[in-house]
Amino acid sequence: MSPVARLRGLKPDWLSDPKVWRTEILAGLVVGLALIPEAISFSVIAGVDPAVGLFSAFTMAVTIAIVGGRRAMISAATGAVALVIAPLNREHGFGHLVAAVILAGVFQIVLGALGVAKLMRFVPRSVMVGFVNSLAVLVFMAQVPEMHDVPWPVYPLIAGGLALMVFFPKVTNVIPAPLVSIVILTVITVAAGIAVPTVGDKGDLPSSLPVPGLPDVPFTLDTLTTVAPYALAMALVGLMESLMTAKLVDEITDTHSSKTRESIGQGIANIVTGFFGGMGGCAMIGQTMINVRVSGARTRLSTFLAGAFLMVLCIVFGPIVSDIPMAALVAVMVMVCFATFDWHSIAPRTLKRMPAGEIAVMVITVVCVVSTHNLAIGVVVGTITAMVVFAKRVAHFAEVTAVTDPDDATVVYRVTGELFFASSNDLVGRFDYATDPDNVVIDLSAAHIWDASSVAALDAIETKYEQRGKTVEIIGLNQPSARIHEKLSGELKAG
Repeated sequence: MSPVARLRGLKPDWLSDPKVWRTEILAGLVVGLALIPEAISFSVIAGVDPAVGLFSAFTMAVTIAIVGGRRAMISAATGAVALVIAPLNREHGFGHLVAAVILAGVFQIVLGALGVAKLMRFVPRSVMVGFVNSLAVLVFMAQVPEMHDVPWPVYPLIAGGLALMVFFPKVTNVIPAPLVSIVILTVITVAAGIAVPTVGDKGDLPSSLPVPGLPDVPFTLDTLTTVAPYALAMALVGLMESLMTAKLVDEITDTHSSKTRESIGQGIANIVTGFFGGMGGCAMIGQTMINVRVSGARTRLSTFLAGAFLMVLCIVFGPIVSDIPMAALVAVMVMVCFATFDWHSIAPRTLKRMPAGEIAVMVITVVCVVSTHNLAIGVVVGTITAMVVFAKRVAHFAEVTAVTDPDDATVVYRVTGELFFASSNDLVGRFDYATDPDNVVIDLSAAHIWDASSVAALDAIETKYEQRGKTVEIIGLNQPSARIHEKLSGELKAG
């Protein structure tokens, strides 16, 4: 391959395909608009100036577009992170918050390098579905205050915005329907002089770019011990949201992404954001769905431009952006909720076929996330519940059948299934110690030993027979089972 051809192969899609170029630019513009009210709202939650949230959205999006592992995913200031660091800002001040953001980034890089992303394989599909559905519910709940105790024109504006997003794509997909909806509703409210809440009512937009600097804190051990717990919590919550969102985008786009790179990229983005005096963040499910599912973006360009447009819109077109009615952005986010929610998962036909345990895991995940407003808690509780359901189901797979030889001198117990802490607990009670003949054979050729609990159970069985003067022979162990049995047998009794 010639050097020219090789360089062409390295070119991003948006440089070689005008349609992709147009899609990515327009998607970035829509997301940039959608980031403004969210970033301002999360600033309020964290107890900082609205400009801090907007700066964070800018630096997070631009940085992650370069270093992140999942193309087209949007990272910015988020509610989950704001909830974690709000107490630190309230009790110790903004300088400690910034220091925590930088330290959280360091933690994320370390966790990413240690392979924390590989833990995603242990998140079952039912938890993933619950995660997606709970996010849709949370995004919708975040819009409810914008529809409560507002002038009556807000409601027809929201309805009109939804109608535009539903029917405009039937006319053309050249321009994203959310952008059309935002422009039309803004023109209507400004031209007609309709008094409704606007983006400007959320707070003042920044008038200049952020300036890098060090956090205003004493660099002492006391400061480190103060911010470290918050930084670790922020790192874990941010990684959980980002990796789950990346996995969701993988499924939507039918493409693979590097979760390790994404973990490290989130850390780098938070460090950069911290040095620019931001509140940090992680992946945003709502804006990512606008970018990927609604607008059809697929490259890093849309992510980069979302952050770039955000700053341009705030600094250059601040007065115009301030006039955008909140009803237009609410309509966009409501549409995102409907597009994000997995309606198939709650269809009667699906619920009839789905095992009860799977449904319970999904519901528990949704309830935990919605009640705590913390995605990490919901995913952890849902995953633990799924493990318990799985363990309970597999525990019943261990069966014991006995066959006595014709001369009643030997009994052979054939054990079938997986032996681990849950299934091996009942194993000891499946043998007839008193009436069995003197020779006992336990055939494990159709079983597998997984843990120390199983070895301890087999030791207990042998001990009970030996106390009655009977001999026990264990046969049929496969190589891994034989290895763990040989290593632990006789070593697990209390000293």
